[in-house]
Amino acid sequence: MHRRGWRSALALVGLALVGCGAAGPGTGPASPSGHGTVSVLYAGSLVNLMENDLGPAFSKATGYTYQGYGAGSDELVSDIKGKVKTGDVFISANPSVNQGLEGTANGGYVSWYSTFAQAPLVLGYNPKSRFAADFRSEPWYQVVTQPGILVGRTDPVLDPKGKLTSEAVGDAATLLGMPSLNSALSSWPVFPEETLVGRLEAGQLDAGFFYSFEATAQSIPTVSLSPIGLMATFTVTTLNNAPNPQGAEAFVSYLLGPSGRAVLQKEGVQLLQTTLSGPVGSVPESLRSLVGV
Repeated sequence: MHRRGWRSALALVGLALVGCGAAGPGTGPASPSGHGTVSVLYAGSLVNLMENDLGPAFSKATGYTYQGYGAGSDELVSDIKGKVKTGDVFISANPSVNQGLEGTANGGYVSWYSTFAQAPLVLGYNPKSRFAADFRSEPWYQVVTQPGILVGRTDPVLDPKGKLTSEAVGDAATLLGMPSLNSALSSWPVFPEETLVGRLEAGQLDAGFFYSFEATAQSIPTVSLSPIGLMATFTVTTLNNAPNPQGAEAFVSYLLGPSGRAVLQKEGVQLLQTTLSGPVGSVPESLRSLVGV
């Protein structure tokens, strides 16, 4: 009976220790504790970075399920306002795009946003193109006006990259006295931002306009658009009425924290000191130290 008592007592202690180990702090490495899915709507130029690097890394670090959707930033604004897409986080490639979601008239989806990165616009070319040697030896503005060349771009109505492309070509035409550049621009086909890299790699295009990190990630050779130098500026915000507001805060915290910034830098995105646009009071308290307050 004495032995039975000791055995019972030891069993109870063992159960108590197991219970403490499952829930108590300091019993081992912390496990990811996020719950549910975090939906991130992002500029289509980020598709490779988001789907192959940042999204999976965020899920592994936090326990949240990452779900991403990439498209032109202006297109995403229309989708959000039209309730075609619902998300927790919105990442754009142009700060002014956020204005389309601000205020009661626009649905009040955005109250604040923070700039966090930038990337130059470049011209990428297919190394197997018959114009590849020309891109390596001649100014870009002469090569893209040659007969028969196929140059891809994105829609300036739907995508900030398309706007930057039109601006870069227009500025070069004026600066260099080359109206033929504007004529060439009007003849170039327009494609969704998230498909442009694939079309170039498949040989459907001789060249296309990209952000530098897109080309770097896919080993696409590029040329500078000198004497024109234009940049994309990326912003992030949590969307009001997000289905998973805690998950939204967790994603932005990861993106702007040391781990997320390390991923961005590794992929060739140029980091900026974060700058807040909007009232401080509209920013979730957990993010205020990260967004440039």
